[in-house]
Amino acid sequence: MEEAVAQAAAGLEACVEIVDVDGDPGLQSAFGLEVPVLYVNGRKAAKFRVDAGRLRQRLAREQSRQVP
Repeated sequence: MEEAVAQAAAGLEACVEIVDVDGDPGLQSAFGLEVPVLYVNGRKAAKFRVDAGRLRQRLAREQSRQVP
């Protein structure tokens, strides 16, 4: 998933934060077996795998919604 996210975010003003769910008992409890999981602006965008092209479109839409 990390590779697809990197491809999708390339050239966009995107801030990518990778969080190790397995290293935090609270996150383990919250996400259980639902990892890897991807959130975009606080909303779940994908779990297990993501299509880089579709994610790029979503990131571009999110970027266009940002107020300068």
